[in-house]
Amino acid sequence: MADSVAPLMRIKNNSVNLVSDGATVSGTVNVAPGKTVELSQLVGTEASKLPPVVLDSALRAVKSTLLNLVQFKGFARYMNGNADTVRLENKYLKLDLSTRGAMISRVELKDYKSFRGGNVLIADGKNNEYSFILTSSNREFDTREFYFTPTQVNDSTVLMSLDIGNGASLALRYTLPADSYIARLDIEQQGMDNVIPSSTATMDFIWRQTMLRQEEGRMFEERNSAVYYKYAGGDSKYLSETSNDQEEIDERLKWIGFKNQFFTMAFIANQTFNRADLKSEVLPRSNEYYIKQLEAVSTVDYSASNARPASFDILMAPNLYPMLSAIDSDLYPDEDLELTHLVPLGWPLFRWINTWIVIPVFTLLGSWFSNYGIIILLLTIFIKLLIFPFTYKSYMSQARMRLLAPEVKAINDKYPGQENAMVRQQKTMALYSQAGANPMSGCLPMLLQMPVLIAMFAFFPSCIELRGEHFLWAKDLSAPDAIISWTGNIPFVTEYFGNHISLFCLLMTATNIIYTRITMASQPGGNAMPGMKAMQYMFPFMFLIFFNNYAAGLSYYYFMSLLITIIQTYVFRHVVSEDKMRAQMAENAKKPRKKSGFMARLEEAQRQQQAMLREQQKRKGRK
Repeated sequence: MADSVAPLMRIKNNSVNLVSDGATVSGTVNVAPGKTVELSQLVGTEASKLPPVVLDSALRAVKSTLLNLVQFKGFARYMNGNADTVRLENKYLKLDLSTRGAMISRVELKDYKSFRGGNVLIADGKNNEYSFILTSSNREFDTREFYFTPTQVNDSTVLMSLDIGNGASLALRYTLPADSYIARLDIEQQGMDNVIPSSTATMDFIWRQTMLRQEEGRMFEERNSAVYYKYAGGDSKYLSETSNDQEEIDERLKWIGFKNQFFTMAFIANQTFNRADLKSEVLPRSNEYYIKQLEAVSTVDYSASNARPASFDILMAPNLYPMLSAIDSDLYPDEDLELTHLVPLGWPLFRWINTWIVIPVFTLLGSWFSNYGIIILLLTIFIKLLIFPFTYKSYMSQARMRLLAPEVKAINDKYPGQENAMVRQQKTMALYSQAGANPMSGCLPMLLQMPVLIAMFAFFPSCIELRGEHFLWAKDLSAPDAIISWTGNIPFVTEYFGNHISLFCLLMTATNIIYTRITMASQPGGNAMPGMKAMQYMFPFMFLIFFNNYAAGLSYYYFMSLLITIIQTYVFRHVVSEDKMRAQMAENAKKPRKKSGFMARLEEAQRQQQAMLREQQKRKGRK
């Protein structure tokens, strides 16, 4: 570090803004609300123009400030210098440490590529800064304002130090293990109890980051970036991902993280953060390089007599679920840090499905195959096999209802009109009961499949394994597979649909239309409800608008899932004999059949409703 000019020491508060170069002091003093004078004027002839009370108060403020400048002059020589960098590097990370503020200014992930070319940068030397601040008696010492002296202890450790003098020193020690996404930060000190009053019990921590855009699909990346935090001994939470948000937290926190769609930087306190003020601001989309402005202001416990008052683990990593799970269990066995919650997998039920079923199978397939298009196909087949019993039961129920449709129509024709509605329902329920059919048995299996489908919807956009993976025409399975793109802002279209058309999304839509047509043709009375028919055909086009901006891997999964479902339907039609099913229902009708609980409750409700109608008609007759 080289001093380019005379070192300065600045003290600024509500009363004064003074600077000392060790020989002279200059600056301004607030002598009254809205009135500021130069220090030279205050101690010169201009002082006689001030009221005695104001002059006395101003001189006391200056005297106190000058004493502070003398007491803490050991810091002064570190307030000017050159911002040099020192590098720490391992298998996964390249870290540049700036001598200004002793902070990590640049973070490069060596195994991940940016859509702009080159490796992913979480910090680019300009967008990320943090500091530790000691405050006492209107004195503020911010590490960001000092130029530290670097010492390369070994290949994995750098010590950034301030030798204050008289046996006092302050240092930040960074250690980066050879095979890790975590750097250790230890704050070390000696003799600071001679500099910082013993009454100073906390140290402020301020962290600001202008989050770099990492993905070509900005809209979806923006929706999946936020400030995350975890309560000490409690749950993890996050600020709004879609709008400006801030939170004042008065409880202790274990960690604070700035999470991008696929990458995270987080400070994990060795003890805890005492409290925190967190902010997140969405930047205009005209900004091509940055997507959000994030801020965390917190405090940690501090003692001037403690040789190591605070320590942190700094996580700079991809949001890879198996790796985060291993870090959590191996490095922090005594507390569940919930680092895996940096991978959003949906609400608790859907998260459970992803955690215990989808991710283990996906990871296993990834160890066998390198092509993620094949892996998604095999995962789709596995999921379809998993829910096959529900699919088969749903088909069988629909087939029974379809075979009974002519008899249901005959009942409707025999008992027309609103006045016969109850009779029609009773006759129809009796028919279903005799044939062994249940109108709800087709809905329940479909409902049981929904959690799996929704879990997959949460899984694919968060799956970093798909990032940058090619398959067929898709250059990146974690982003839309645009085959047609355009520029400019088209109202509503750009915001909700995007400036492109995704081919896998088109294929999913076409397959969905075919499946809808097959399903409606197999439903009893489906062609007799034109309004319902039009509505069902609207859903595929709504999905086209909704999924066009989503990951190609998700659209590909739904496309293959629908295609397999269509194949299953045709296989069922050839395997299941409707003649045998009709004969079985006829045989069931001859046997005395115990009503199911649902059918019994439904018929009882109908009887009660019919009795109420008869009672109402009697009352009307009396009138």
